[in-house]
Amino acid sequence: MMPEVHQNPLTNRESEAPMLPEAWRVVANDWENHDTFTLQLERDSGGPFAFLPGQFNMLYGFGRGESAISISGADEESGTLYHTIRRVGTVTRALSELNPGDTVGLRGPFGSAWPVERLFGRDLVFIAGGIGLAPLRPAIRYALAHRERYGNIVILIGARSPEDVVFPAEIDQWSGTEGVETRVSVDRATPDWKRNVGVVTNLIAKADFDPSNSAAMICGPEIMMRYAILELNKRGMDDAGIFLTMERNMKCAVGFCGHCQLGPEFICRDGPVFRYDHFKHWFSQREL
Repeated sequence: MMPEVHQNPLTNRESEAPMLPEAWRVVANDWENHDTFTLQLERDSGGPFAFLPGQFNMLYGFGRGESAISISGADEESGTLYHTIRRVGTVTRALSELNPGDTVGLRGPFGSAWPVERLFGRDLVFIAGGIGLAPLRPAIRYALAHRERYGNIVILIGARSPEDVVFPAEIDQWSGTEGVETRVSVDRATPDWKRNVGVVTNLIAKADFDPSNSAAMICGPEIMMRYAILELNKRGMDDAGIFLTMERNMKCAVGFCGHCQLGPEFICRDGPVFRYDHFKHWFSQREL
């Protein structure tokens, strides 16, 4: 029986004033490429920040507004949180201009998670498009830290160009791990690019996993996720083994404002991670 995605058991948001931001300090702001950066944040109280892979925080740029940002990693000892962000609007531009020592508001964690702890014994397939690698990164790190609990691990990454690939050094480390198949493909190659060229979904057909005993986790543009699901189905993977994240239109994070409603679901409250067979009807509706 395939696992459900689940809400965070580590915090009780109703009793912790979920609409009240907490002040966090910027430790570093590192650019991954021309439009994507990673904020490293720490809180004055210190200590670890409990979250599950796939969950998100609301980051508040003072005077600019809030944006829902997936957690892309953490340092357990120092409590440092990592948020990898693409600069696309007013709030993310404000966040991109923060410097070490600046303060940012943070609410969270919110939402459902990748069910990595419930997939022991299975092959894992991670499929990321562009910045979609950031929400998958904590799940990949968890799987690699507990390598002995899984079968084959396949990591398929797509980007527009070699310059748009995020975490390239870490991807190289993953590539050198025994039993881990890591492939990167770009839409537009440069003369020195030695890896795959084309859409990331083309890599699924030849990936080394057992469709009858595997699970896939997908994050990226919706059109990419649709074709990834089709290719996984062609390989024989059941819809119940496919998980995807729907990170769009989230404003309040607690299901109050209704901006992220999709059918009967609120993405921020019931997602952002969904098991595909539970979400298939609404995901297949155009214009929603």
